[in-house]
Amino acid sequence: MDLVPHMDKLGTESAFAVLAKAKELEATGRRIVHLEIGEPDFATPAHIVEAAVDALRGGYTHYVPSPGLPELRRSVSEYLERSGRMQASPDRVIIAPGAKPIMFWTILALCGPGDEVLYPDPGFPMYQSISAFAGATPVAVPLREENGFRIHPDELAELITPRSKLLILNSPHNPCGSALSEADCEAVAELCLRHDIVVLTDEVYASVRYGDRHHSVLDVEGMESRTVLLDGWSKTFAMTGWRLGFGVFPTELVEPITKLVVNSVSCTSAFSQVAAQAALEGPWQPVEDMVAEFRRRRDLIVAGLNAMAGITCVMPEGAFYAFPNVKSLGVPADVLQQQLLEEAGVACLAGTAFGEWGEGYLRLSYACSVSDIEVALRAMADHVSRLSPVA
Repeated sequence: MDLVPHMDKLGTESAFAVLAKAKELEATGRRIVHLEIGEPDFATPAHIVEAAVDALRGGYTHYVPSPGLPELRRSVSEYLERSGRMQASPDRVIIAPGAKPIMFWTILALCGPGDEVLYPDPGFPMYQSISAFAGATPVAVPLREENGFRIHPDELAELITPRSKLLILNSPHNPCGSALSEADCEAVAELCLRHDIVVLTDEVYASVRYGDRHHSVLDVEGMESRTVLLDGWSKTFAMTGWRLGFGVFPTELVEPITKLVVNSVSCTSAFSQVAAQAALEGPWQPVEDMVAEFRRRRDLIVAGLNAMAGITCVMPEGAFYAFPNVKSLGVPADVLQQQLLEEAGVACLAGTAFGEWGEGYLRLSYACSVSDIEVALRAMADHVSRLSPVA
């Protein structure tokens, strides 16, 4: 069949391709350590599962309002206020089957031919993909190691043009594990206010932080009316397979986004929304325990990487990814990714899976057991010891 030309604009996530290859190798009897997939290896807390089961038995098996159950939208609003992130009325909250629809709906509603979308590179590949699919021009904003893999306001300012319509932020960041500072947010917000740029701030890892409190452009006066907050349950509550996300939109965007919900998914499943409310209103200890374990794994994997000749790794401030610099090994990132999988039995991702500025880096997800991390580090150390580091 003949596809429409803009289908060529859609990319994919390399993590799933690497996972498929790793599974093929495992089927032959190989031992593979999975550091490629970005999802918590913890079980969804039991009280959330029970809430979903009770909801199914209680008849939550039919259509619900397209923006979401009123009680869940209210719960999201209260959660955001309780956690000190923002104050937003429930009618600005829209529930989605995953976080990606929030990206899609926001970009489709705001951006088209003639518009430019500024996005972080390295960054989640869907930012560039969806922007191009919508007909807009994606503009990469480099995240450099010397700036802690954070957007540099001066560099951002140089990339802004009269066509700049939307800026996508992600903090804590995938794949780099970096996090914007208060000063970063203030400087970026000032540029957006001055140039009339809307912000989509992806904060799905906001609860997976290891340092000071979470900072957001939403903390800056004047930004709430031009910022879309994207968040969800997948990372915070180990609910990736539940497909649950939410957006908080400026008032004038709620009705257009609701139209996109109606035209695309009708609504998010009813029973899962009951579980989502139980997650927000239930005990927070499972989240704290998970983050504490991620911190332990982070410290282990970063120390192990920095002990390898030719590899350096900055300490992640959030999420559950290490982003080591492997430039001194003299091997392109995608080649090293393939070697580590096929020869060392370690599945990870080349930094170039997240954009051209990811060359010379790998992304390792430490959302796996300590024992698996230790096996992976030994295998990686053995492999890189046979390479010749570039001076």
